[in-house]
Amino acid sequence: MAEDLLLEIGMEEVPARFVRGAMDQLEAKTAEWLEASRIAFESIEAYATPRRIAVLARGVAERQADVREEVRGPARKIAVDESGNWTKAALGFARSQGVQPDELYFKETGGVEYVYAMKSGEGKPTAELLPEGLKGIIASMTFPKSMRWGSHDLRFVRPIRWIVAMYGERVVPFEIAGVTSGNVTRGHRFLGADAVLAKPAEYAEKLREQYVLADVDGRKAEILKQIGALERERGWNIAVPDDLLEEVLFLVEYPTVLYGSFDPAFLDIPQEVLITSMREHQRYFPVFDGEGRLLPHFVTVRNGDATSIDVVRRGNEKVLRARLSDAKFFYEEDRKLTIGEALGKLETIVWHEELGTMGDKARRIRRMADAVASRVTDDAAVRADISRAADICKFDLVTSMVYEFPELQGIMGEDYARKRGEREAVCRAVNEHYRPRHAGDGPPEGLVGAVVGIADKVDTIVGCFSIGIVPTGSQDPYALRRQAAGVVQTLLAHKLPVTLGELFGIALDLYKERGLKRGRDEILRDLYEFFGLRVRNVLSEAGIRYDVADAVMASGFDDPLLAVKRAEAVAEAVARGDAFKAVNDAFNRVCNLAAKAGHANVDPSLFEDEAERRLHEAHASARVRAGEALEAGDPARALEALAEMKDPINAYFDRVMVMTDNPAVRDNRLAQLAAVAADIRRIADFTKIVWP
Repeated sequence: MAEDLLLEIGMEEVPARFVRGAMDQLEAKTAEWLEASRIAFESIEAYATPRRIAVLARGVAERQADVREEVRGPARKIAVDESGNWTKAALGFARSQGVQPDELYFKETGGVEYVYAMKSGEGKPTAELLPEGLKGIIASMTFPKSMRWGSHDLRFVRPIRWIVAMYGERVVPFEIAGVTSGNVTRGHRFLGADAVLAKPAEYAEKLREQYVLADVDGRKAEILKQIGALERERGWNIAVPDDLLEEVLFLVEYPTVLYGSFDPAFLDIPQEVLITSMREHQRYFPVFDGEGRLLPHFVTVRNGDATSIDVVRRGNEKVLRARLSDAKFFYEEDRKLTIGEALGKLETIVWHEELGTMGDKARRIRRMADAVASRVTDDAAVRADISRAADICKFDLVTSMVYEFPELQGIMGEDYARKRGEREAVCRAVNEHYRPRHAGDGPPEGLVGAVVGIADKVDTIVGCFSIGIVPTGSQDPYALRRQAAGVVQTLLAHKLPVTLGELFGIALDLYKERGLKRGRDEILRDLYEFFGLRVRNVLSEAGIRYDVADAVMASGFDDPLLAVKRAEAVAEAVARGDAFKAVNDAFNRVCNLAAKAGHANVDPSLFEDEAERRLHEAHASARVRAGEALEAGDPARALEALAEMKDPINAYFDRVMVMTDNPAVRDNRLAQLAAVAADIRRIADFTKIVWP
């Protein structure tokens, strides 16, 4: 009969950031081993705390499934000799499959006869396979960081201290890294005791009795339940970011939520500083009132019960008081530093040994921002703000507060700039130019921050590409993918009339003064390929069909905003079905033949058929109207103008033999089609559209 299977690996405390991955890996590897071993099971569930990861597979079959498999061997001409006897190749095949030679038979596959064997075997008892199987699962696990301990060869995330391995009511016996499996698990380090398990199904409940909530979702629900009760009791709004909750979840085995307070005088410090200090140093949740104002309280989660909770509260308050006192000191010291002094110190910070100091970078940002500003606004005041923001956007990198909390770069700069009397748009831009800071974050809201942010990000990307730092696979140490996505996102959000080529050109010209390590054309090729993926992602996220995206991208994406509009226009047209398919077919007839054209200009005097003249006139009209529409940023109207050529195109192909024997006429007709195709491709390569 089927039994439940339990495997628990008990360890010294595992860093919170590794626990979920380890749990998921153990679950996946256990399921994979059972499936590969032909052992049926009903379901599998995983558990994890800072000190353990475990899996409980329910309804695990008592035996492997029997195997019956047809295996192909050598071809007949190799398997049988001239006398009709089995060759050494055939006999060796029979031995390898565990069958007698007289059990071999022939089947034709792909017009060739091969020798086959029916391989069969009786499944082994699950209990017989489990010791080596479970040991192998543990030994095969990998982690971002692992260690060895004692004299053991096994590398694991933390030293293994106990193992529970049970199949039904029996222990699965094995030993690894000096630890022998058993049926005894360990409770909470301070509140619980060892617990003897009679069967796997009682695992979670036995641990609960020993102050361990092993079920991850259950423990998370308990934390949120207690936080919710505290909110209702105190009338607070407690901020619970997902990433902080995830970390706290794997710091505790038996959660008890409590709150503490700090001196309201600390509220004079910018709330971002207080929140960061609470989150990053103490793993505390900040507390707000109904208006969104930070209150002088915090919420934390204890790994234990409510015993001596007031002592725990006072201890947390004391630690936070010291942290906030340090933050207040840093803040007050930073305010003594002038912006000019801070900018001077940027010369001492190396951004990259091949790309110069942060001072060098700031000067490039200023020059690039000025160049972009001249393309996007005629407002002298806005341009002045862009120049000033670009000048000072990195000044807070030398402050004590940003040194202590790097994630506050820009945030502190905005506060310090405002207190030094900078214009409001400049202050906001010092902060906003870093956006988007992470997935889900938006672009800068103001134009000043948008331009400075683009200049900063493009400078970083082009600089890295110029010295051969190009993201590959999962390697992206300078977060260039995120920065490129931010550039595209900002261009789209602010509808900025600047192309990628212009941005790349400005940046490359600035880096040329330092000397480019790679060729300009090589860098540009890589940049366009890199940014093309970002634009393609935008189209995908907007719900654009893959074939429409392919068609639009094939016609260029130098202007990302126009590329998105073109994709939307084509997608809308394609959605009309047969009505547009006829247009698409006409476009494709032109484009397919145009591929054979040379570079000759169209000569109307060589037209021999009225259909050539009508297409020429229709194209001339459509070309002007489509060009005006594209210039106005309206690809939908441009496509409508080009679509009006459908009937003249069809009439042309009905009446005109393009590949005529007269070379001059033939080349002229191909040139005419090439001219039409060139304008069609300004929208998309319609040959890539897939129709049902």
